[in-house]
Amino acid sequence: MDLANKRITVTGGAGFLGSFVVQRLERAGAKVFIPHIEEYDLTDLPTIQRLYDTAKPDILIHLAAVVGGIGANRKNPGRFFYENLMMGVQLMHEGHLRGLEKLVAVGTICAYPKHCPVPFREDEIWNGYPEETNAPYGLAKKMLLVQSQAYREQYGFNSVVLFPVNLYGPRDNFELESSHVIPAMIRKFVAAKEAAAPHVTLWGDGSPTREFLYVEDAATGIVLATERYESSEPVNLGNGREIPIRELAQMVQKLTGYAGEIVWDTGKPNGQPRRCLDVSRARERFGFSADTPFEEGLRQTYEWYMANRAIADR
Repeated sequence: MDLANKRITVTGGAGFLGSFVVQRLERAGAKVFIPHIEEYDLTDLPTIQRLYDTAKPDILIHLAAVVGGIGANRKNPGRFFYENLMMGVQLMHEGHLRGLEKLVAVGTICAYPKHCPVPFREDEIWNGYPEETNAPYGLAKKMLLVQSQAYREQYGFNSVVLFPVNLYGPRDNFELESSHVIPAMIRKFVAAKEAAAPHVTLWGDGSPTREFLYVEDAATGIVLATERYESSEPVNLGNGREIPIRELAQMVQKLTGYAGEIVWDTGKPNGQPRRCLDVSRARERFGFSADTPFEEGLRQTYEWYMANRAIADR
């Protein structure tokens, strides 16, 4: 699919991932519309209908989500389930009714079973219940896949659902109550260094592993799937590298120059024991592979934070 001159609506287009996706779409010549949250409540059907009436998209890329780390998921299981479910279901259904050419939706690694064999393969996504602390969010986003497959089978509706691992990079959310692990660590270590604090406390015991995808690589994968992928079979987006949280903490500590001690609060949950994706399907189906070395991406994330703290610390 040639994206030049296509009208493409990007929900969440003003956000962390969305801002990079929009940049790539505009470079490809697309005419992008971003429904800002202040004007469009995407859990509300009349508002979604108004969005379609206003933007008249050929393609819709659904990135908007209510999301956060373990703490945010534990505080908001009902909200995270309802709002994510209602956004996805209604956007896809209305797109089908209006003859949308294509819908590309982004799911979450949290949709996978808690004890999924590593590396996570797309065929394993239904073989167990997600990790409990983020299951409501993960299952709400997983319904995008169910709907995509059902609507393709019954109506011939063209939609794609992608499952990225944890994202990180410049413009991330550094608010401690809702951020994910990398921005939270960076902010904690920087603050501790400036305060000459003797230690930094981190959740869990440091044993879980995670895979991280640099945000610009994720944006590239989403745009490639928009151009080249025409199936409702799920596709992972990642780089296939697994890193223990304890090792990550040591990397961030060194990067920030913090000289104190790391204390692990084992009374807090670890989350899913391991996360690492099989990324072969994305490479085979639409030619995506992540190119940014983790150490380089981490450095760029830290440097962006230090240069933009007036914004990031709000």
